[in-house]
Amino acid sequence: MEYKQDVSMLVSERVSQIPKSAIHEMTRLSKEIDNVSFLSWAKPTSGTPEHINKAAVKAINEGKTGGYSEPAGLYELREEIVKKLKEFNQIEASPDEIIVTVGAIEGLAAALMAVVDPGDEVIIPVPGYSSHIRQVVMACGKPVCVPTIEEKGFSLDIEKINDAITDKTKAILFSDPNNPTGSVYYREELEAIARVACKNNLIVITDEAYEYFTFDGHKHHSIASFEGMQERVISSFTFTKSYAMTGWRIGYVHASRELVAQVKKAHIPFAICAPVVSQYAALGALRGSQECIDDFQRHYTTTRNLMCRRLDQLGHIFEYQKPKGSYLMFPKIKVEQGKDSLTFAKQLLKEARVSTTPGIAFRGESHLRMSFCVSEETIDKAFDRMKDYFNNV
Repeated sequence: MEYKQDVSMLVSERVSQIPKSAIHEMTRLSKEIDNVSFLSWAKPTSGTPEHINKAAVKAINEGKTGGYSEPAGLYELREEIVKKLKEFNQIEASPDEIIVTVGAIEGLAAALMAVVDPGDEVIIPVPGYSSHIRQVVMACGKPVCVPTIEEKGFSLDIEKINDAITDKTKAILFSDPNNPTGSVYYREELEAIARVACKNNLIVITDEAYEYFTFDGHKHHSIASFEGMQERVISSFTFTKSYAMTGWRIGYVHASRELVAQVKKAHIPFAICAPVVSQYAALGALRGSQECIDDFQRHYTTTRNLMCRRLDQLGHIFEYQKPKGSYLMFPKIKVEQGKDSLTFAKQLLKEARVSTTPGIAFRGESHLRMSFCVSEETIDKAFDRMKDYFNNV
């Protein structure tokens, strides 16, 4: 006898309520069109520096990559991470406070699973990275999205964050520099967040993927380095952005011994350990020349300035806040049809062959995210196409 079953009824409610990713939908649609100019992908196009590739090849040739590492990662890699945290982030750490993760994203997922109980609320300033919101839902928590102040460079609205706190609030989660807006939070803003967290006994979870890339004298500050905060902060970092290692899927988290032990409990069933070959590549990144970061920084400064100039030429279509960091910007669509950013982005893709990311994906409707981690030629081609398109509509 044949039975016809509706398996959709068996899917978990928390997963089924998550909407389809607008980011990945645009990627799918982009593959259906020839010769697209991509401003949608937040991944460097420069390729991984050669000394990092060589470190991975050397580890393979020496037979070091065929098995697991310990769950927290190679001890020698964690030792190098400790040095980096002290020198760049002013965070005093030890190797047993580090977990090497499958990119920053797995570290953030493990952190949330370690902190959030069903019904707990997590405050997320928005626009913010879409996966952060989804991860809170996956942990059976409730994301509480608090708008930033766009006219002040998408700065934190401390008053609204305070107002959003309830007896169910467990944590505050944010990226800095911010994806998608390119904002960099001033030390005073982070100090205000620290006071809020201490007053209300909250955990702070940070995504510091773009830590090296700030502009115009702006400086990235790690809130875990602030006095009295190290015991309540879980900081997530990645090699992806700093060293153009997107496909290597390698990052790390730092937290106090008490917290990191709980994060590791979640990390193990998610990943067992980060890919060992990628860990050796990361070791090569930290031990090798850091000139690549300086090169990326100079390139992103140039491409950011070019994108701003090209947006200025489309001032009747877009207005924008000049990014202080990352390699992303988040212009607002001024024309009426831009109120539905997904439809607008699809039309731009279809008619102008330019791929962008709709702002709705980041809780920033009426905006588009554009990446400037590409070549100057790519930016000029994309904006030439948009200029022709908007002149003809």
